[in-house]
Amino acid sequence: MIFYNEYLESPIGLLAIQTTDFGLRSLQFTKERSEESPNIHSSLAKDQLAEYLKGERQTFDLEIDWSGYSTFYQKVWSALIEIPYGTTCSYLQLSHAIENPKAIRAVGGANGKNPICIVVPCHRVIGSDGSLTGYSQGLHIKEWLLNLENPKVYAPQGSLF
Repeated sequence: MIFYNEYLESPIGLLAIQTTDFGLRSLQFTKERSEESPNIHSSLAKDQLAEYLKGERQTFDLEIDWSGYSTFYQKVWSALIEIPYGTTCSYLQLSHAIENPKAIRAVGGANGKNPICIVVPCHRVIGSDGSLTGYSQGLHIKEWLLNLENPKVYAPQGSLF
């Protein structure tokens, strides 16, 4: 399998976009660049991510290459894509969405192993009590993304005094 890559400087860090001939394979924050080798999928992902991060895009129209991942992971990640922009759900709600309500921990594990952050919006999954639970890219990034999508609910609260 041939991999292609591009990078996007964003307000929250450098994003490494990796694709194959079949679609987006990985999107992760990174500290280092390697030589870019773009293809149509990486360039399209880069353009759509830039629009999203400017608040100009709410949905992505990208091919995703999940080959080699388990059916369960793919089911969870597909359910993540269905969470509407600006909203959140809990791990319990996500387990119900995949019709496996007892798989809450497994759903959390699949969520944490999501190789395509932002586009497959695992940042939209929060604790049942409304708390911002772990995020593999860092809680500060999760909070930033939620604030981008719904600033009335997730904007950082400043001190009044």
